[in-house]
Amino acid sequence: MLVRIVKLSLEPSRIEEFLSNFESQKENIRAFDGCEFLELYRDKHNTNIFFTYSYWKAEADLENYRHSDLFKGIWAKTKPMFNGKPEAWSVDKLVSLD
Repeated sequence: MLVRIVKLSLEPSRIEEFLSNFESQKENIRAFDGCEFLELYRDKHNTNIFFTYSYWKAEADLENYRHSDLFKGIWAKTKPMFNGKPEAWSVDKLVSLD
C-alpha cells in the first residue's frame, strides 16, 4: 500500500470554492480504481493550508489516477487557487495503532 500526502496552500479568497469542488469530487476520487481511503485536513492555525491524505493499493494506481481525465479536470480547477507551490509525498506506512 502507498500513502499519499499532499499539502495545498490556497489563496484565502478561494477557500470556499476549493471546498465546494472537493465536496463535489471526493466520491469520484475515492471510487477511482486503487484508491482505498481519502481524507481532507485543514491546518488549525494557517487555515488556508489543506492536506489530502489517501491510500492507494499500488504506486501504479496512483499514477493511473494522476494521468486520468478525473485528475486533470480537478487539477485544472484547483491549480489557479494556489498561493504557494503544492507539495506531495508518497510514503510507506510503518506502524499503525488503533
